[in-house]
Amino acid sequence: MVYDTAKLLANELKSSIEYREYAEAKARAMENSTTRTLIAEYNKLQIHAQAAMIAGDRESESLKKLQKIGELLQFDAEASAYLMAEFRLKRMLGDVYKTLADAVEIDLGALEE
Repeated sequence: MVYDTAKLLANELKSSIEYREYAEAKARAMENSTTRTLIAEYNKLQIHAQAAMIAGDRESESLKKLQKIGELLQFDAEASAYLMAEFRLKRMLGDVYKTLADAVEIDLGALEE
C-alpha cells in the first residue's frame, strides 16, 4: 500500500508545474554546450563548497569558483531560468520530504542547517 501511494506521489510530482517547468528549462539550457559545461561545473562545485562550509572554510577555492560561475550563469537567460526552476523543484521535494519525515517523527535538523 505504501509503495502504491509512493508511485502515485511520483506521478503527481512528475505532472506538477514545478517539474514541467524544470524539464522545459533544462532542455533549453542544455542545448548550448558551453552552458551545459558551466552548469555541470557549477553543480560539482556546489558539493565541494558545501563540504568546505561544513568544515568551517568560508574562503575555499571551491566557494570562490562557485560564485564566479554563478555570476556567469546569471547572465545566460536559459541557464538562469533552469537554475531557478531547479531550485523551485528541489524546494517542493524538500517540503514533501519534510512532511513525510514529520509524519514518522524523524528529526531532519542536520539537513536543515
